Amino acid sequence: MSDALPRRGAAVLARPRAYGWAVVGLVLVAFPFYLDRFWLQAGLFAMAAAIGALGINLLTGSTGQLSMGHAFFLAVGAYGYCAFAGDGADGLAGLGLPGWLAAVLAVALAGAVGGVFSPIAGRLRGAYLGIATLALIFIGQHVLFNAHDLTGGFNGRAVPPLDLFGFAFDDSELLVAQVPFGSAEKLWYLGLLLLLAGVLFARGVLRGRPGRAMNAIRDHRIAAGVMGVPVARYRAAVFVLSSVYAGLAGVLLALVFQRTVPEYFGMLLSLEYLAMIVIGGLGSVAGAVVGGVFVSLLPQLLNRYSDALPLVSAPGTGGIAPGEAARYLYGAAVVAVVLFLPGGLVRLAARPRGRTARPSHSSGEER
Repeated sequence: MSDALPRRGAAVLARPRAYGWAVVGLVLVAFPFYLDRFWLQAGLFAMAAAIGALGINLLTGSTGQLSMGHAFFLAVGAYGYCAFAGDGADGLAGLGLPGWLAAVLAVALAGAVGGVFSPIAGRLRGAYLGIATLALIFIGQHVLFNAHDLTGGFNGRAVPPLDLFGFAFDDSELLVAQVPFGSAEKLWYLGLLLLLAGVLFARGVLRGRPGRAMNAIRDHRIAAGVMGVPVARYRAAVFVLSSVYAGLAGVLLALVFQRTVPEYFGMLLSLEYLAMIVIGGLGSVAGAVVGGVFVSLLPQLLNRYSDALPLVSAPGTGGIAPGEAARYLYGAAVVAVVLFLPGGLVRLAARPRGRTARPSHSSGEER
């Protein structure tokens, strides 16, 4: 009977949480019926950022492997989709494959490129891996700017709309409950499904045996090897998995932007992804999502409301540009989190539960 009481209490506590998630889900599903295109696009950028942050959080937050080349794999996914789905009508290389197949192949291509680099990732650690992956950014930028027939060079290339078994995610108007649905509204639900799948898969990995092995490698590599964990193999596998997440985020970003631009996939984007997982919470699935939403939404909100904010104004008008202001703010957020909240923003929600679960000093137990 003593065991039944805690179980019943846990079930009671779980109900409000389940109801809360159900309410959040209903609100997210209803957004396209009430929000304009700006907010939908901002939400889609946040979803793509959260998916990419999940990948680098598995690599850096859970396994302890520093990567500076995450933006490279986003570019592989974005440009891979364009190359597979493009029909060559714009004078650029394209295979003309169906959109859904092009998206799958682009994600697989990002994973394959990560697999080529994975032997290096399996043997290097810390700053050495960070420097090695930094080389991917320089290589990727050189290819994107100079392979004109494939990437379109400096001006980039247009992104073919996704079609899924005859349903096109383009701006062709579709009436749903008398609400016109364009590309942003259609992609909204696709982004939600992809983000949900990414979150569930990452949670499954971290809660299972692979997650325990990854945390052991992060906390004490030598001890993990002594316990029988194949350290190099796990590091390589997680690097490939992180590349797959980045490729998926790149495909979604390309579909939302509707044009790929080489300059976007530079070192600054990789630094932003590192900021996402630090601000949200290293090693936490929820932290990756929170950090991705925070870092991706901040510059868009500053740009939207720059006229009403002090010191922030449009570029070239004498004030601080919204993009620069956003980098200052989330740079300050990184410093604040490191100094005062090492667990990231998700620890703010977990802190009250931690206080209630702390054993009382009157129990007489020794520590």
